[in-house]
Amino acid sequence: MSYLENGIVSPKEITLPDEKRRKKGPYAVIECVQRIPCDPCASSCPFKAITIEGSINELPRINYELCTGCGVCVSLCPGLAIFIIDESKEGEEGIVGIPYEFLPLPEAGEEVILLDRGGKEIGKGKVERVKKDKKTKTPVVYVRVPRERIMDARFIKREGGND
Repeated sequence: MSYLENGIVSPKEITLPDEKRRKKGPYAVIECVQRIPCDPCASSCPFKAITIEGSINELPRINYELCTGCGVCVSLCPGLAIFIIDESKEGEEGIVGIPYEFLPLPEAGEEVILLDRGGKEIGKGKVERVKKDKKTKTPVVYVRVPRERIMDARFIKREGGND
């Protein structure tokens, strides 16, 4: 199914870097599928890795050779449609950086419930760190997730529920 059929972005609608780049270090994944006038991701990227070609209504594109996975775009996307993925470390886990707008913020070491794009629980993860920046506003929660869920985990729920 596609976004137009059920309102949930399908992994088939997402552009990912090649295998070599995925092992190199963190990178942004843009899951924006709506053609609306928006460009904070492109205008804020300090490495000019994100571009919007043509009109401001076009979808953003990412140049994975330029992307460092810094996360600035994640915290500035008003649609919460960008995530950081790091699958460069060996082992059974990877890291997903998720925009998070609830308070209180989770803390490093906290175990959380992983949710997929549709809000379904898909396992547990552990908060690695929380990146807050007064300039960018939206905190990014970096969560260790099982490697097989790295492309599915797109939100978290705190064990006691999101307060």
